[in-house]
Amino acid sequence: MLEKIIAACDGASKGNPGPAAWAWVIGRADGTVERWEAGPLGRATNNVAELTALERLLETLDPAVPAEIRMDSQYAMKAVTTWLPGWRRKGWKTAAGTPVANKDLVVRIDALLTGRDIDFVYTPAHQADGDPLNDAADRAASHSARTQEPLGSDAGSALPDPEPAAARASASRAPRTRSSAPGGSTRAGARRSRPSGGTLKARFAGRCRCGRAYDKGETIAKNAEGWGHPTCV
Repeated sequence: MLEKIIAACDGASKGNPGPAAWAWVIGRADGTVERWEAGPLGRATNNVAELTALERLLETLDPAVPAEIRMDSQYAMKAVTTWLPGWRRKGWKTAAGTPVANKDLVVRIDALLTGRDIDFVYTPAHQADGDPLNDAADRAASHSARTQEPLGSDAGSALPDPEPAAARASASRAPRTRSSAPGGSTRAGARRSRPSGGTLKARFAGRCRCGRAYDKGETIAKNAEGWGHPTCV
């Protein structure tokens, strides 16, 4: 039986949109980092950075070996475990009939996931006792976003130091809702999610401040211009 690969990925955008980057980390269950890589994206949103990080990690992993992928992005997690099958059935359209945001990335990720044994695990970001692999991916993505330079273990780079909390706050990264069971596992075929405080289920379809539509029943949050995606507050 093949031993499961333990990995994490993360994206960062300093401004959302702003200078952005992706990063992935491969390690062990105890949090030891074995390999990692990060790369710049120029100006992009946090969601694009998160999806790109997952795409680059899937391209790196051996598709024949089962893997556990840890992520702190509710958007990217739900895109691959909850929304993707419906989007595919509808021809990459939402229930409201609008094009899926970041379609090209989502389609490539869908192809990379086909036939693979992968568990997706949500790990809340920036916790004192948080997941060390996710923390390493976060540090690498943040550093590459600021410097717009690639780095990684194959190039002999050392993992960047943690970013100061004040710098993270001023960077305006997209907010992330915390799960009710931190570290809980979700297989790609699962369809379970629970919104955190400050969100509700939309009674009607509508359009977010980012320009993308949201569907009836989708989790939304209040922002300065009305209601929309929690990640756009």
